[in-house]
Amino acid sequence: MISKGLATGTVGTLSGAILGISSVAPGYTLTASIGLIVAAVGLKMPAVFIAGFIPMFLTAYAYRELNSDSPDCGASFTWSTKAFGPYVGWMCGWGMVIATIIVLSNLAAIAVQFFYLFVARIFDDPGIADLSGNKIVNVLTTLVLIGLATWVASRGITTSERVQAILVGFQMVVLLAFVGVAFAHVAAGDAPAHLSFSLDWFNPLTGLTMGAFVIGVTGSIFAFWGWDTCLTLGEECKDPKRTPGRAGILCVLSILLTYLLVAVAVMMYAGVGTSGVGLGNPDNSENVFGALAGPVLGHWGGLFLFLAVLTSSVASLQTTFLPAARTMLAMGAYRAFPKKLAEVHPRFLVPSYSTVVAGVVTAVFYTVVTVLSERTLLDTIAALGIMICWYYGITAFACVWYFRHSWFTSIRNTVFRLLFPLLGGIMLVAVFVISIGESMNPDNGSGAAIGGIGLVFYMGFGLLLVGAALMVIMRLRRPDFFLGRTLTRDTPSSVRESDAATGG
Repeated sequence: MISKGLATGTVGTLSGAILGISSVAPGYTLTASIGLIVAAVGLKMPAVFIAGFIPMFLTAYAYRELNSDSPDCGASFTWSTKAFGPYVGWMCGWGMVIATIIVLSNLAAIAVQFFYLFVARIFDDPGIADLSGNKIVNVLTTLVLIGLATWVASRGITTSERVQAILVGFQMVVLLAFVGVAFAHVAAGDAPAHLSFSLDWFNPLTGLTMGAFVIGVTGSIFAFWGWDTCLTLGEECKDPKRTPGRAGILCVLSILLTYLLVAVAVMMYAGVGTSGVGLGNPDNSENVFGALAGPVLGHWGGLFLFLAVLTSSVASLQTTFLPAARTMLAMGAYRAFPKKLAEVHPRFLVPSYSTVVAGVVTAVFYTVVTVLSERTLLDTIAALGIMICWYYGITAFACVWYFRHSWFTSIRNTVFRLLFPLLGGIMLVAVFVISIGESMNPDNGSGAAIGGIGLVFYMGFGLLLVGAALMVIMRLRRPDFFLGRTLTRDTPSSVRESDAATGG
């Protein structure tokens, strides 16, 4: 395999799964998404997590099959281009990059919240925690954090498997401890909700309207986002054709189990009411662990939970730069983006320029959204779900079409190259279409609107339209990619930037 200049042979199955879990960041994701999901579906949260997992699991097999054929750091961009041509491929790559920009801003916001919560708990001064609610302080602190994360990511430290293993291990241990203590409170009868376990919580076919179900699934899909980081590291894996797919599937299964345990624990402890520690309380919706840490774990135990979510967010900030920078690297190498984005640092062997661009755009995006929205996290999560459905769905269908000549050559191919990705793609497209309609109603987000249309619509579908306009500009200024001179189905799975630039 010809290299783009990235480090090779460094990532194994377990370390790839760890990097994927770090990108998903279960501590950060749960505290940010539980409120959104509960607001839509109440006690059906476990069912919605399972419903969100199914298309992710099916699509993971699409990624695995495509990677086994064409390992490339461009992942969705590269594969969709090979399957459907440059225009679909460009829009798929754009969706992936923008989704990452959105989640990077969200990660930084959660990290800032828990930083001030942690400091407030250390100094026993609740007023410090309120600083994250001050827009000026919030934005300035977030920009500093994004700047630091960008600097670290551009130095290659994000691929330090040992550091990520420690950070992921710490947050998972604390989350499991939180679950255990919450169940202990329930067993002792001193949990506020006084709820009894019910299997009906896991059944998505009862007690849900279609609109509520789709909003909940959008939040659930957001909760699983990030596992595909394993696939963007294909060129850096010890076995590029097998390791990334195995790591991705191990990652999504581990995350599902964690989410179901936490979901049941918090519902049985706090309930879904709209007052007190209830998960439906709007004051708790953007930061569930912030509300439950003290009541469940006490003063010092709550401090550990704050630290776990803080480290979860910071660790994910580092690993989430991986897919964004590598997708931009591939798009630059194949001349779909400006050539400068294909630069790889000669010492650290990372796409440093792409990383810096991702950091700058993230900072601008977060600042603008914070000014326009009173509840930034809620809107960005809803918009992210739309973007994820877009590029995951395209990738699933790309697998189906790319392998169309081998669908029926074996039962294995029929299942993994046709049925699984086709079903996953159909589910994602259905959620995408309904979510676009729901996003136009400001009441389905924070209430923020422009011209009477919800801000979520502009951040989701609106940014896709911006991408389409930029694609037209790139087609006029740099036509080689769009004329099939740099990337086609027959292009080797990985090419040097210099080769791509000349069509070699």
